[in-house]
Amino acid sequence: MSIAAILLALSTPAVPIADVRSRLPEDEIIYFVLPDRFENGNPANDQGGRSGDRLKTGYDPTSKGFYHGGDLKGLTDRLDYIQALGATAIWVAPIFENKPVQGAPGHESAGYHGYWITDFTRVDPHFGTDAEFRTLVDAAHARGMKVYMDIIANHTADVIQYRECVGKPCGYRSKADYPYARRGGVGGAAINPGFRGDAVQTPENFAKLTDPSSAYTPFVPAAERQVKVPAWLNDPRFYHNRGDSTFLGESARFGDFSGLDDLMTEDPRVVDGFIAIYGGWIDRFGIDGYRIDTARHVNPEFWRAFVPAMQARAAARGIPNFHVFGEVYSEAVDPGYTAQYTRRDKLPAVLDFSFQAAARALLSGKAGTDVFERWINGDVLYEGGEAAALRLPTFLGNHDMGRIGHMLDAAWPQASEAERLQRLTLAHVLLLSARGVPTIYSGDEQGFTGDGNDQDSREDLFASKVASYNDNRLVGTTTTTATAHFGRDNPIFSTIAMLSKLRRDHAQLRHGRTMLRFASDKPGLLAFTRGDDDGREILVAINTSNAPVEQNVAVGDRSAKFVALAGTCPARGSAPGTVRISLPPLGYAICGALPSE
Repeated sequence: MSIAAILLALSTPAVPIADVRSRLPEDEIIYFVLPDRFENGNPANDQGGRSGDRLKTGYDPTSKGFYHGGDLKGLTDRLDYIQALGATAIWVAPIFENKPVQGAPGHESAGYHGYWITDFTRVDPHFGTDAEFRTLVDAAHARGMKVYMDIIANHTADVIQYRECVGKPCGYRSKADYPYARRGGVGGAAINPGFRGDAVQTPENFAKLTDPSSAYTPFVPAAERQVKVPAWLNDPRFYHNRGDSTFLGESARFGDFSGLDDLMTEDPRVVDGFIAIYGGWIDRFGIDGYRIDTARHVNPEFWRAFVPAMQARAAARGIPNFHVFGEVYSEAVDPGYTAQYTRRDKLPAVLDFSFQAAARALLSGKAGTDVFERWINGDVLYEGGEAAALRLPTFLGNHDMGRIGHMLDAAWPQASEAERLQRLTLAHVLLLSARGVPTIYSGDEQGFTGDGNDQDSREDLFASKVASYNDNRLVGTTTTTATAHFGRDNPIFSTIAMLSKLRRDHAQLRHGRTMLRFASDKPGLLAFTRGDDDGREILVAINTSNAPVEQNVAVGDRSAKFVALAGTCPARGSAPGTVRISLPPLGYAICGALPSE
C-alpha cells in the first residue's frame, strides 16, 4: 500500500482486503466516473506535461470537448463523498495515455474521456501517474470499495491514415469487394499468398497476412510512427484498414469506429498482446474488474480467449470474483440482443441497456408499467439464466446516451420543479430496488441533467467553466454547475444514500428473485417483490402517474405483515397472499414482509 493510502486509511478503519474480494458482483453499487470531470486534485498536471495551446495540450476548461483538469488525485481525495453516497465500487473511465487531440481542422476535440489510447501501459499524464493510480486503488480497498477499470480492445487512437482518402471520409470497403488476397479489391494484384482468411485464427495463418493494403493503402505519418505502446501496435498489419464503420452488418465488426484504428482482433498475436497488456494491470494494481468498451464490435473468439485469461490472472492474485462486463450498446427493450453476447461471446455480464430502455419508457410515460415485465422476462435468455442476470450492471443514463434527467425533462417539459424531483426520485428507486448491479453516473446524484448525449452530458462536479453546462436547470437545487457539487444536501443524493443502505442491509434486494406482482398497459402502478415466498420478501411499488392509485396486489402467501422500509406501507395483508397498496401521485413504497406468527 502506498504512503498516501496508509495515511488516508489511518483516519478510516481499514476493511480487510479479503472481505472486499469475497463480495460477489451483485453485492456492489457502482459509481461511474470520468476522472477529468470529477475533481482537480493537482492543477500542475492539467496540460498533461505538454506546452502550447489547447490543440497541443488538449486542455481548455471552457470547452466541453477538451480536458478540464480532473485527475486521479482528485478522485482519491473525494472517496469519502462517493462512499457517503453508498457506492461500494468505482468504475473509472479509461485512464491510459491518449492522443491529446484529434479531429479534422475546426472539429478538433481532446481525449479527456480516455477512449483514444496510444499507450496502453501507463496512466495519461493529464490524470497523474501510475503511482497515483496505485494510491487510488489502495485507498479504495482500505475503505472496502472495489475499483473497476474501463478497457478497450476494439481500437486505438486515430493514427493510421489511408492514401486513397487523405483529407476526406473513408467509406467502408467490404471483404467481398476487397478480399485480403487482392490489393485494392477484386481485380487487383495478388497479395498475401496462402492466407486462408480471418476465420482460420491460427498464428501460422496470420503470419501470411503480410500486406495490409487489400481495401485501402494504410500509412502512418512520420511524427506518429512509434507513438503507440506496446510497439507492436504501430504495425498496420494488426488493423482491419477497411474505412469507417456504418455500425451495421459486417462493418460493425471490421470498420473504424468514427475513424479510430480498428484492431484485427482475429489475429492470435493481437489476442496474446491484449492478454499481456490487461493481465499486467491486474498484476501491478490488484484491480477488481474490467468494463469492456465497444465489446459488440469485436469478434466472439477474442472474448472467449481473453475473458478466461483475465479471470485466471485475477484468481492467481487472490481476486476470486473479478467482474467483467461488456458494453453492448442498444436503445431498445431487447434482452435477447444483449444476452447473445453472454452466450456466443461468453462475456460473464453485459451492461443492461434493456433496463435503461425500459426505465426510460416507463418513467417518460411512453409505455405502461408492463414494459417492466418485458424486461424482466428476458432474464432467462442470458447464459446462466436469472441467477446470471443478477450481476448485470443496470443504469439510468451514461456519458454516451445522456442523463436520465434530460430524458425526463424532454418527456415532461411542463413539469414543475417538484414533479421533476419526484420523477427522478422514482428513477433511482427503480434502479436501486430492481435486480442487477445499480450503476450511478457521476453527477446524477446532484441533479445534473445535461443537454443531450455524449459531450453534452459530461459535466464537471468541480466548478465548471463551460457555459453550456452552467446554464442547465439542475434538479433538487437552485445551484448550477458553475459551483462545485460535493455537498450531500441534494434530496437525490439523500435518496440514493438511503436506498443504497437498504440494498446493503437486505440481501433480498441483491440476490432475491424478482416476481412481477402488478403492471398494466398504462402509466400507474408497478409492483414487484424481491426474494422467495418465505414471508421475508420485499415489496416494491411505484406510481408512474400523476393520479393516486389504490390496488390489491398479490404477494407471497406467507407475507402477513409489513414494515415500511421507505414510503408508507400497510401494516397487514388484506387477505392471505394479498395486500392493498395506496400511493400518491408519483409516489413509492418499499415494504418488508414479515411472516404470520
